[in-house]
Amino acid sequence: MECCSTGTPDPVKGRRNYTYMDAVRALLGPKHVLISGIMQYSMLWGIMIGFTITTAISTATIKRSACFHEKGANAKCKVSGNSYMLAFGALEILLSQFPNLEKVTFLSVISTLTSLAYALIALCLSIAKFSIQHEAKGTIKVAMAGEDLATSTKIWQVFQALGNIAFSYTYSMLLLEIQDTLKSPQAENKAMKRVTLYAIGGTALFYTSLGCMGYAAFGADVPGNYLTGFYKPLWLVDIANLAVIIHLIVGYQVFAQTIFAMNEKSLATRWQAHGSFFNKIYTVRLQCKQDYSFQFTPSRLLLRTGFVIFTTLVAMMFPFFNAILGLLGSISFWPLTVYFPLNMYMVQANIKRGDSTWIMFQVLSLLCLVVSLVSVIGSVAGMLEHLKHAQLFHINL
Repeated sequence: MECCSTGTPDPVKGRRNYTYMDAVRALLGPKHVLISGIMQYSMLWGIMIGFTITTAISTATIKRSACFHEKGANAKCKVSGNSYMLAFGALEILLSQFPNLEKVTFLSVISTLTSLAYALIALCLSIAKFSIQHEAKGTIKVAMAGEDLATSTKIWQVFQALGNIAFSYTYSMLLLEIQDTLKSPQAENKAMKRVTLYAIGGTALFYTSLGCMGYAAFGADVPGNYLTGFYKPLWLVDIANLAVIIHLIVGYQVFAQTIFAMNEKSLATRWQAHGSFFNKIYTVRLQCKQDYSFQFTPSRLLLRTGFVIFTTLVAMMFPFFNAILGLLGSISFWPLTVYFPLNMYMVQANIKRGDSTWIMFQVLSLLCLVVSLVSVIGSVAGMLEHLKHAQLFHINL
């Protein structure tokens, strides 16, 4: 769809839209901007929280698997993830001092490669586990699986899983921000359309294969954090978890930099009177074998550091992974991935109310809204269940 283009009304020659909110303002009007902005940046911040939790879990899993390897499979190896969350937050404070998204392009490449690595390892481990068992633990009759679970719990988990799937495909809030970093000569909108098509197709095929093989290997006992279900071979599982950690460390910045840019842009006008201090660029030179220089502004140093610290504290307060991802995905999926993009496309393509295309889009939007609503219900139920057993500022494996 050309609604993903950076120009309005013409995709190439029109006025440039640098962000998702710019596109919403240009095509749908100012009254939609506030809602889309709240949803977009809440989603981005929620992803940062999820990344913090998952990094701690993956790091603790590596330490736990080393304990099993040393003391045996039946050993009691409890590992706390709090220290790993704090270490992750400290590292992200350093990385957050990169000026903007264009300066972290190399991080996006690393994030993509490590994501492919751990997902491929997980798929191979699932295939190996399934081949050793000689039978599928999962069943097509999903309602009959997990006999020790109440029917209501199964329903909530299915709804929560829909939210997790929605979370995986909610990338529209970063589409224009990423597209704006593409270089000529090829038109940005055409390049992004092709990349999006390949990415969605490849991701759908890969995720479906991973989900089916995981269910066949584990059945109803498949863990929410997939890699925690494997202990052998130790070295391969550790490589996969290490890839997850690297992916999350660098991927965190892709989402964080978008929030930083928005905050600093809105505060720049308010701090004009104090611009001589808050927005002045300072340079720190480090003399080793080679001379290194580090540039920063007080506003970037204070605001970004404070935001990362706050995000880390929130992650430590609510250390349940799947329910949070499901809730974030379900809340943001319909408005950000369906409602706003479809309406922007209809405005740009001049599709009239009552046309066959308009009717088709309304049916699609309604179906996706139903998916979002039921997944919200399932995710909230999952969070309430976790709250009965979880302890604030305490994550254990």
